[in-house]
Amino acid sequence: MAIEATFTATSGEFPLAAVFSKFPAAEIELDRVVPTDEFIVPYFWVREVELEKISMENVTHPGIHDIRVVDNVDGAAFIRIDWDLAYESVLTAIIETDVNLISALGKEDRWSFEFRAESREALADFQSYCRAHDVPLELTKLHALSPLESGREYDLTDAQREAMTVAYTLGYYDSPRAATRRDVANELGISPQAVGARLQRGTRRLLSSTLMRVSGQ
Repeated sequence: MAIEATFTATSGEFPLAAVFSKFPAAEIELDRVVPTDEFIVPYFWVREVELEKISMENVTHPGIHDIRVVDNVDGAAFIRIDWDLAYESVLTAIIETDVNLISALGKEDRWSFEFRAESREALADFQSYCRAHDVPLELTKLHALSPLESGREYDLTDAQREAMTVAYTLGYYDSPRAATRRDVANELGISPQAVGARLQRGTRRLLSSTLMRVSGQ
């Protein structure tokens, strides 16, 4: 049976924890993870920072081989990391086990990760790997795979729900992405900037209604 699980972490071992030493108010969201022969290459969005001041030059971490700003889009910085496979972390655990990372959202004192696994055994293997390699994660939510809902119970506006539904249908959330923000914009008949704003605000509302609700229970 396929299941979904949410984990939280408060340790500074996750790759972009070093960013918070320079930008403590930042919010970091995973975009995708691309494995290569030597490195894991995660891409992130960094928000709530002054883009004209953002620089990764002095951001260091034992697992980071390289880190750089790829682009600035709609008030957020798009970051690429070359993460050394030899340094154990939640990223290594994902590569070495049969779980899929759906989302990751981080602030200075807390990270939230959502995973999907095809069986409880696969999720148990992931947890065992993390324990064996001292990767600190705490399971906070576990449930069977469920179909997409209308979004109304998550307090989405009609425009946000429409944008997120179209983006999902076109493959915008796939890894690697099967559609771009412009593809979604063309389908909706609005600008890519408007799409970005709707997706960002809709994502924040979804996280607030799910992950944050769980943490408050």
